[in-house]
Amino acid sequence: MFDTIFKRTSYRGLYKDFPVPREDLTLILKAGLAAPSGCNKQSTSLIAIDDKEILKIIGELLNRKNIVSAPALILVLSQKIIANGGRCYYKQDFSAAVQNMLLAICELGYESCWLEGYVADNAESCAKITKLLGAPEDYELSVILPVGMADEELTYANKKSFEERAWFNGFRNS
Repeated sequence: MFDTIFKRTSYRGLYKDFPVPREDLTLILKAGLAAPSGCNKQSTSLIAIDDKEILKIIGELLNRKNIVSAPALILVLSQKIIANGGRCYYKQDFSAAVQNMLLAICELGYESCWLEGYVADNAESCAKITKLLGAPEDYELSVILPVGMADEELTYANKKSFEERAWFNGFRNS
């Protein structure tokens, strides 16, 4: 598990033209659905796309190289369900689901990148996508995960040292 956590990276490159088997997509989706959910409201739903025609339409709508070249996409849909105390935990719910799926994707030998800001910046296109896929209006497209085999070299972000970001028994305690 720790090897997978430490080797996962955000891949923004092109993908090889190699399909992702349904069995692998199913495992990835199950990993996402196994994530914790605030007050068990289970506000996150998932759609895996592996149909070439649907992938082409989504690629044309979003026009981003790692979406256009991906042999599969996972669309993360959220419902803003009110939980205890009038709070809504949909962001925490989809974040936990996405992290589980990113780790599953890496463990299975594929690459991906959490695309959320790009999704938010293309709200009109995302609304067209959810309509195309028949999602009810109260389901919002929150994240897209392209999934496939990397066709470019992986890169890793420089991380600050452990000592700069983690402490015991107090802020910046050594």
